Amino acid sequence: MKILGRIWKYLTDTKALQSASGDYEILFFEYLYRITYLAGMSLVDRKLTYLIYSKTVKLLLILLVILEIWHFFTMSSSLDDIIEGVNVILIQIGTYVKYKTMNENKKVFKYLASAMNSTNLDIATDERKDIFYSWGKRNKQSLKLLIFLGTCTLVFWFFYPLFDDADYNLIIVISLPFDYRTPALYPVTYMSTFIVFMYIAYFVMLHDLVIQVYLVHLICQFAILNDCFENILIDCKKGFSKEQLDSIYFNEEFIQKYIKRLGRLVDQHTFIINNTLRLRDILSTPMLLQVAVSTTLICSIGFQIATTVSVNVSKMLMSLLYLGYNMLSFFIMCKRCEDLKIQSTKVGEAVYFSSWEEVVVTIPRVRTTVLLILLRAHKPIGLTGGGMYELSLEAYGNMIKTSYSALTVLLRLR
Repeated sequence: MKILGRIWKYLTDTKALQSASGDYEILFFEYLYRITYLAGMSLVDRKLTYLIYSKTVKLLLILLVILEIWHFFTMSSSLDDIIEGVNVILIQIGTYVKYKTMNENKKVFKYLASAMNSTNLDIATDERKDIFYSWGKRNKQSLKLLIFLGTCTLVFWFFYPLFDDADYNLIIVISLPFDYRTPALYPVTYMSTFIVFMYIAYFVMLHDLVIQVYLVHLICQFAILNDCFENILIDCKKGFSKEQLDSIYFNEEFIQKYIKRLGRLVDQHTFIINNTLRLRDILSTPMLLQVAVSTTLICSIGFQIATTVSVNVSKMLMSLLYLGYNMLSFFIMCKRCEDLKIQSTKVGEAVYFSSWEEVVVTIPRVRTTVLLILLRAHKPIGLTGGGMYELSLEAYGNMIKTSYSALTVLLRLR
């Protein structure tokens, strides 16, 4: 395992890690940066060899998309072919919009990735370190889970054409300008489509992972801030003797320390809210497409499973894994959006349980500040699709219901 780890690090020695703002950014984004580099999609690495590799990958992906669209408009005749073609086109349109959005806002994403280095974010205590590393661990586990499930789906996808009834079948349905169905051309064509399809599959998975990492990053910041608000009195009392603690609320040094600490936490709260709103605005259109694509995919893949279960078991298993990946990916995204909303509203609870009433008498300015924080935290913050479709677990449930209704209609039509 150590040898594989060294090979992995050697192959993914991206400049994004070298230019990272610190350990906080590396903990959350290292795995993502390495996958992005290996997939040829890094926007930071500018070496000539990597640029050639990256441009070649992108050119092959564009060529594959053109061949798929060409087949859809010229060769699709049955309902199954039309459904499969619509799936492909929707997935690639959605992914392209995500890629274009992230490319146009790469400076903003870099800024958001370094947000943990804010001077107002306090991770000094053991409890906050546990919160920090706990969310970092959850982030890495969810990334590995999705990559593993996606890879398992690809394995079935790669080997399915070798075991079906057709003599010369490819991994994907495309139209080529030559006849590849010969013993000499088929192996070369199969391996070429195998490699290009692998890249486009990870290209799609990669952009799903990017959004989730940034969501977890924001959730972690809110969770640490909540702990800071809840324990503000404990933190401010540190450094005072037992005799001073008896009359601590009338101690001018303590009062100034408390006011300064509260002001820094308010600034940090504003900072996180602004970053969340910025991310929401950037991802508004891509997330609306994500909802539409996920709804269509769940419906159409369910249709393929229902129609192949008694005809082709291997294709049914491939479709089942693909359905599982899409449902789990969108579920995790909705769960992260739900967690973000919960953590943003927990700021008000943390302030309320911070024993603020003990200092209101001696520090009148605290009352106004506390009320402002409570009002600001009253409205939850999360991602939306196009500004009209709020992403949450409830939205996920509604999407499943819509997909199931559409699936029953498709089965009746068939």
